[in-house]
Amino acid sequence: MASDKGPSAGDATLRRRIQSWEFEDFFDPRELRKETCLLYEIKWGRSRRIWRNSSKNTTMHVELNFIEKFTSERHFCPPISCSIIWFLSWSPCWECAKAIREFLSQQPSVTLVIYVARLFQHMDQQNRQGLRDLINSGVTIQIMRPSEYDYCWRNFVNYPPGKEAHWPRYPPLWMKLYALELHCIILSLPPCLKISRRCQNHLTLFRLNLQNCHYQMIPPHILLATGLVQLPVMWR
Repeated sequence: MASDKGPSAGDATLRRRIQSWEFEDFFDPRELRKETCLLYEIKWGRSRRIWRNSSKNTTMHVELNFIEKFTSERHFCPPISCSIIWFLSWSPCWECAKAIREFLSQQPSVTLVIYVARLFQHMDQQNRQGLRDLINSGVTIQIMRPSEYDYCWRNFVNYPPGKEAHWPRYPPLWMKLYALELHCIILSLPPCLKISRRCQNHLTLFRLNLQNCHYQMIPPHILLATGLVQLPVMWR
């Protein structure tokens, strides 16, 4: 049942929640906003307590801000595992991907799962390799789906009264297109998604450019999920 008062005044995370307009601006998959927002949660060992907070770019990228803050404030006990989940408005660039891998290599008890709303400069080969290196090192990377948007809205956003379930309903097509491109990155395939911006009317345009290698290596259900792809007929 939706709350008539928004998040409870006694909610310990209330002061760390972002405003609804910030969430809508940062995490809209159709917008190419330059700044990055990070929503994160940390869980230690078998404890049910989850620490949630948010961060934005400063003079450093938001991923580096997190690593610096985390390592400076926490004293690790090797036997205790630490589970971290990130919700990022942009995927990490190659330099941040390298820093993340170095951080995880120094903290073997830490596991990291990353959900992203958009892929940052995904045509850049260094950024593509950076994401592959992260995945190969054990980091899980996925595109945010409606369930993740709903989760973030309820747990990280100071939503208006009575709007607990009213997260912004972004068109699922953009999520599916980014998911398709992420598969291309993971499989070391050429980019299949081209993104451009019309400054006059502020429209973000997506165009698919599928090659034979995409049809051959990407699972058919991923291609068909976009609703924009018809698989070629194979004649015997």
